[in-house]
Amino acid sequence: MSALLEVSDLRTWFRTRGGVVKAVDGVSFSIGGGEIFGLVGESGAGKSITGFSLVRLIDPPGRVESGRVLFDGRDVLAMGPRELRELRGDRVAMIFQDPQTSLNPVLGVRRQMAEALAYHGRGGGRRETERLCREALEEVRIPAPAERLRSYPHQLSGGMKQRVVIAMALLNHPALLVADEPTTALDVTIQAQVLLLMKRLCRDHGSSLLLVTHDIGVVSQMCDRVAVMYAGRIVEQGSRDQVLFDPLHPYTKGLIQCLPGLNESRARLYQIPGVMPSLLDLPQGCHFRDRCPLAGEDCRTYPEELEIDGRRVSCHRAK
Repeated sequence: MSALLEVSDLRTWFRTRGGVVKAVDGVSFSIGGGEIFGLVGESGAGKSITGFSLVRLIDPPGRVESGRVLFDGRDVLAMGPRELRELRGDRVAMIFQDPQTSLNPVLGVRRQMAEALAYHGRGGGRRETERLCREALEEVRIPAPAERLRSYPHQLSGGMKQRVVIAMALLNHPALLVADEPTTALDVTIQAQVLLLMKRLCRDHGSSLLLVTHDIGVVSQMCDRVAVMYAGRIVEQGSRDQVLFDPLHPYTKGLIQCLPGLNESRARLYQIPGVMPSLLDLPQGCHFRDRCPLAGEDCRTYPEELEIDGRRVSCHRAK
């Protein structure tokens, strides 16, 4: 599978009064054409900042310090403003966490969808634009799409709004979707529907998907490959089955143990001890050292990334 997106040694830092926050610190991964790739970890791991960095949506005091982001062979970090405008929403589209803030509350659904088409020179006349918008809503299984086009965001439920956001993201048939916790604001039943919808649409359109999530259960249902992120770095990545059924990093094992099982009875769920360290005060060596049950003296130096059975892991114990 050829790589649609290649990220190499990406570093996105925030220079604050308290010091330099290394939110993304040397992240590397690739996504193939038509592949669903999961980026998973606790809050504060740097997942969302990684997704935003791919299309350079980082506001000051944040800055992409170094690295390479190659999309379809083109260096995104070297693009000028015009090239970026053509890339965003056309070749690469984003789906944000909260559909309530993704949509303009004073504009109707049709106008917002029409603007997404017109911005990239698509849609033609009013009738053609109306047809494309209606078909996009039908594709995400919104009932009475013609009526919904005349609605305002406040007249739609949370699940409906997220479906509209997905429809807008897919209007221009992007090659890559970046979904940042796309179901966080939805209840559990609607979450499952939206995730299955996104998976089906990606398969139908041949689009790749970068799914940013804290929920390793979602990863198990959605993704082809997985990268586990902790304190700004990827600690393990490989195929879904490798990472979820034979994890090598203690942090990955801890995340999986935190999941409740339907066929087992436990008095209490497992909890990874402690909390993720502040990115302004990271422990020496392995960032997971203070929470790791297997930590030793050698963990005071950061482990090299190893390749084992076709996957990559950064841990002294992985050998």
